[in-house]
Amino acid sequence: MSNNNSNTNLSVAHRAVKQLRVEASVRRIPVSQAATDLKNFCMQNAQKDPLLMGVPSGDNPFRPPKSCGLL
Repeated sequence: MSNNNSNTNLSVAHRAVKQLRVEASVRRIPVSQAATDLKNFCMQNAQKDPLLMGVPSGDNPFRPPKSCGLL
């Protein structure tokens, strides 16, 4: 029974080492560079962002309904 348990532990350890090797091989960039890239992307696309520029009322499906009055 203990042999099976040690094989399981060894298998788990091998998988953990394999995963750590994969993570260690990932290319990384400094946080300052990532922040600069993100800022530049946001500034370049700000004119297309409906949250910043708003949506034209004719294209807005969520505009308040117009009231209809009978005279």
